[in-house]
Amino acid sequence: MGKKTTGTPPAKQEFIFQRKNYLFMFIGIALIALGFILMSGGGSEDPNVFNPEIYNFRRIRLAPTLVLLGLALEVYAILLNPHKNKH
Repeated sequence: MGKKTTGTPPAKQEFIFQRKNYLFMFIGIALIALGFILMSGGGSEDPNVFNPEIYNFRRIRLAPTLVLLGLALEVYAILLNPHKNKH
């Protein structure tokens, strides 16, 4: 005997994430990258000379905050359900 077909087309395969998820993911990646870029530098040409620039606001407060915000945005983008309708 042959296989029976119901006449319905196969289910359309959907991606796990939608456009909105990817948008938030790319913004989060950009924030993380910007944070690491802002952390870089501050070294000294001569290893015997201390450069206090390594402890400035940009490297100690701003850059790590941007990295943490980017990571939080990544978590939000993964957990975001774009199929949820608002009533």
